[in-house]
Amino acid sequence: MKTITIAIIGAAALLAACSSSDDENVDAAATNSASTIQTGPAPNTVEYFNVVVGDRVFFDTDRHDLSTEAQFILSKQAQWFAENPGVTAVIEGHADERGTREYNLALGARRANAARSFLISNGVDASRLRSVSFGKERPAALGSDENSWAQNRRAVAVVEGAPSS
Repeated sequence: MKTITIAIIGAAALLAACSSSDDENVDAAATNSASTIQTGPAPNTVEYFNVVVGDRVFFDTDRHDLSTEAQFILSKQAQWFAENPGVTAVIEGHADERGTREYNLALGARRANAARSFLISNGVDASRLRSVSFGKERPAALGSDENSWAQNRRAVAVVEGAPSS
């Protein structure tokens, strides 16, 4: 009989130790919430747009047509603009160092306009987007090799009016 009583008391003690009050559950939930604090940039910030959404698309040599990858990135940009209606952007067109200044300014303009037109066709109000060409004047990569040229053949959306991190 003593063995049964001791077993019942032991089982009751174990159950009591495993159970918790509602206050303890609330405290545990608060602790878990605190540990899931966002570690990256907030979704409405310029940093989020630049890093997560993607602020630039690339082009082939002497081309301004949008690749499948460029369309994918621009679709994500259009969605971000829809979620952030107070934001505007300047779409910058760039070219690599080859070609004349005039040719590259015209090519940069066509690239910027291609990206801008895609965003507009995907729901971004035209009044929120401006385009400008820098031609070969603002390279992203210095160098006279294919890798550098590929990085410089781009259109970049520079967001205005969104908070920084």
